[in-house]
Amino acid sequence: MFRIRHRTTSLLRPEIQTNSDVKGREIPRPFCYFSVRKIVTQFFAEGEHELGTSGGKTLMLTEERRILALRTCVLAGRLLIENGSNMERVNDTLDRIAKNAGLRKFQAFTTLTGIVASSDDLPNSQVADIRRRKNDLSKVAAVNEVSRELASGLIELPEAHAQLKSIERQATDWWQNPLEAFAAAVLSAALMIVFTGDVVDWWAAFIIGGLSYAVFSFVVRKFKIQYLGEFCASLVIGGLAILTVKLGWTQNANSIIIGGVMPLVPGIPLTNAARDLVSGNLISGPTRGIEAILTAVAIGSAIVIVMRFS
Repeated sequence: MFRIRHRTTSLLRPEIQTNSDVKGREIPRPFCYFSVRKIVTQFFAEGEHELGTSGGKTLMLTEERRILALRTCVLAGRLLIENGSNMERVNDTLDRIAKNAGLRKFQAFTTLTGIVASSDDLPNSQVADIRRRKNDLSKVAAVNEVSRELASGLIELPEAHAQLKSIERQATDWWQNPLEAFAAAVLSAALMIVFTGDVVDWWAAFIIGGLSYAVFSFVVRKFKIQYLGEFCASLVIGGLAILTVKLGWTQNANSIIIGGVMPLVPGIPLTNAARDLVSGNLISGPTRGIEAILTAVAIGSAIVIVMRFS
C-alpha cells in the first residue's frame, strides 16, 4: 500500500523574473518554467488517495469511497444482528466487506445493542444503535449473499450498499404470516406426539398451536414489546387447552400445552448464545442467554396463571 497525492491546480505557473537595466532599475520579465521540485510538491500537496486491491483489481480509495465502505460494513452488521445472526458470522461478514472494499486496519465492536466500526483510513467512527431484534434468517442469508458477491467481484461497493438498503426496506409478504402459523400448527401436533406419545389429541394441538402463533405474530407487529407476544400466545394455549378438556373434546390438557408452546421456545437465541460463548464473545453470549431465559419465563408465567385460575 502506498500513497499518491495530487493537486488539481496547474503545474505550469507563470513566474516573474527581474533583470537590471543600465541605471540599476529592476525590469520585470515574465517567463514560464518547470521546476521539478515544485512539480513534485504540487503533485503530492492535495487529494490524498490510496491504492488498494479487491478481487485482484486495484482500487483508488477516495474519501467518499472509504466513508461508503464503512457505512456498508455497519449496515450489514446491523441487519445481521437485527435478524438473529450470531456474532461470529457478523464479525466475519464485516471483515470480509472491509477487506474487499480496501479499508486498512478495520476494527468493529459488535454487541446485541449496537455496533462501533472504525478504520485507519478515516478520522471518525461509525455507530449504529440496535433496539429491536427478531428471527428472520432469510435476511441473514441475503446479507451473506451480498458479501460473497462483493468478495468475488460480481458487484461493486455502491451496488452492494444499494442491495443492503433494499434488504433493509424489504417488507413481509402477505402470505408469510399464514404460512408460519400453519408450520407452527404442524410442529405443535408433531412434537406433542413425540414428547408425550398422545396420538388422540393431536388435532387440538394442531389448531391451538396455529391460533396461538397467529396471536403471537399479531401482538409482535402491533405493540412491538419484547416478551409480550410470547406471554399472550401462552395465555391462549393454556386457556384453549383447558377449555377443550372441560368441554370433553380432548383428554389431556398438559399434552396439548406441551405441543402448543414448542413453536414459542427460543431455540435460535439459545443456539446463538452457545455459539457466542464458545467463540469467545463474552458479552453477547450471556446476553442472548438472558433473553432466552426471559422468554421462557414469559411462557411459563402465562401457563401458570391460566392453570391457577382455571
